[in-house]
Amino acid sequence: MNDRKKAVHVGTVVLETVKDHLWLSFAILAVVAGAVGAALVPPLVLGRIVDGLTAGEGLTLRLPLWYLAFTALAGGLESARESALTVFGQKTTHALRSRLMEKEGRLPADELNRQEPGALVSRFVGDVDTVETLFTAGIISMAADACRILSILVVVWQCSRGLAYLLLALLPVLFGFTRFVQKRMLHNQLKNRKAVSRASGYVPETVRNLRTIRTLGKETYMETRYDGALGESYRAIEGTNFYDALYSPVILTVNAVVVGVVMLLSASGDPAVLTLFGMTAGTAVTVMNYISQIFSPLESLGMEIQTIQSAVAGVRRINDFLAQPEQETVAPETENPAAPMVELRDVDFGYEAGQNVLHHLNMEIREGELATLSGRTGAGKSTVFKLVLGLYAPRRGTVRIQGVDPRSLTGPQRRALYGYVEQRFHPVPGTVRDQITLYDDSITEGQVRRAAELAGLAEAIGALPQGYDTPCTPDIFSQGQWQLLSIARAVAADPKLLLLDEPDSALDLANRSRMTALLAQLVHTGGKTALVCLHDPALALDSCDILVVLQGGGVAAVLHPKTDPPAVLQAALAAVYGPLELLPVTDCRGRRRLALLPL
Repeated sequence: MNDRKKAVHVGTVVLETVKDHLWLSFAILAVVAGAVGAALVPPLVLGRIVDGLTAGEGLTLRLPLWYLAFTALAGGLESARESALTVFGQKTTHALRSRLMEKEGRLPADELNRQEPGALVSRFVGDVDTVETLFTAGIISMAADACRILSILVVVWQCSRGLAYLLLALLPVLFGFTRFVQKRMLHNQLKNRKAVSRASGYVPETVRNLRTIRTLGKETYMETRYDGALGESYRAIEGTNFYDALYSPVILTVNAVVVGVVMLLSASGDPAVLTLFGMTAGTAVTVMNYISQIFSPLESLGMEIQTIQSAVAGVRRINDFLAQPEQETVAPETENPAAPMVELRDVDFGYEAGQNVLHHLNMEIREGELATLSGRTGAGKSTVFKLVLGLYAPRRGTVRIQGVDPRSLTGPQRRALYGYVEQRFHPVPGTVRDQITLYDDSITEGQVRRAAELAGLAEAIGALPQGYDTPCTPDIFSQGQWQLLSIARAVAADPKLLLLDEPDSALDLANRSRMTALLAQLVHTGGKTALVCLHDPALALDSCDILVVLQGGGVAAVLHPKTDPPAVLQAALAAVYGPLELLPVTDCRGRRRLALLPL
């Protein structure tokens, strides 16, 4: 299965779309062929009408009706072709985006982290849209236009071999001129986009740094930069307009010259010339129509080649993304309830080759314990969380959650096991309820309200205009309330293991105390296990059963704040944080606590 997925590329998805929608594929071929054939008939019928009139024959309704019928048929088939190509393109892009999303879900976390968000979005949006354009205005349209040109040349050959020779000699020159104009217009359009992008960037930059600009007197400097970008944009637009204005008169002039030359030669009395260019009045009308028709697909061919060239770059980028190595598949394992809830044994890990963030790390957390990871910045606290979540594989050693490799867990198993609070809340589109449930229909209304109550947000949500059905916008909660909402999201599904990565970062003093009390309640009376990452060792001492102090990618100390003597705690923390003193104090509620004083 994995081998098949790794071999997927854009061509594979397109072929699968063709196979899945055979009737649509055949319909496209039929309407393309029909449109090309139907467009050839009206000029021939018109020629027959003119020849009949010049011969003194009476005009019946049959030929005019045939002319109108085939003209309408050609227009209808062209419209049907565009519609069918649009539908096919949409089905292809839908299948391609689905494959890209599947691929993204199978990429290792470190590979995803290396992806620039803008570049990743461009794969799903811009590059996939170019694939749709490749079919709606690229390959198939180019094939149709090429067939139209060839069919016109074949008919013209039958009517006037001299004109056919003239067109064969002229078309390459006109095509080269068309491509030259298109390239120059594209060059100027790209210059305009870059200039507009720069000018657009200067506006928010100016607003964002307005105080600094005014303080330093740099208004003129910013105006000069903005005016320069606008000037480049205007010059680029003028270049585009020049070539756009140049092209149509040149094509119309060539059209008129060709028609005039053919008419003059067909009126010549030279038998040799008449052999090549001689024709009846009706034939002259027919070939004049075909000459007018041949320039439109010629211009379209140039645009279609340009479209294909642009789309090929997008296809390559998508194929490169689909070819990236996927995360290693770990076979499902059986949970062992007797094993520690979290266990890391002799773990080495690093993000870059040859550089380890964790060295021979060992730690163990039993079910029903509230453990805190603490240490200085860069000690590896967040990295431990990523390993416990199964986002990365250790270079050496083992990571187990109740005896199971976390990478082997399925999506539903993860949702039932983990409740994860990140350093920043990441909203999803939808209501306040959606932020808590993450669209999980198995979470009941009672669980949603209980989670909000536990997080201390029930009153704030109740004050919103639509309560839990209020659409989420950035201004409905304060930064601290968003963090509390993250805690509500984590506990809503009633998980076994709570992982909180610096949950106090956006909380005020009162809410920090509420959070620590909530964690203690969930662990000691709610049957949970919690692993919390905290920078502040004082807060950790006040809340946890076990304090794991990290230093240099390893465990410097494992402390039990509720039972270890203050002198032991002080010595262990001082070895990591520098000189400090722990003082036993009694708070206003009569509880014995430890106050940490840096020296």
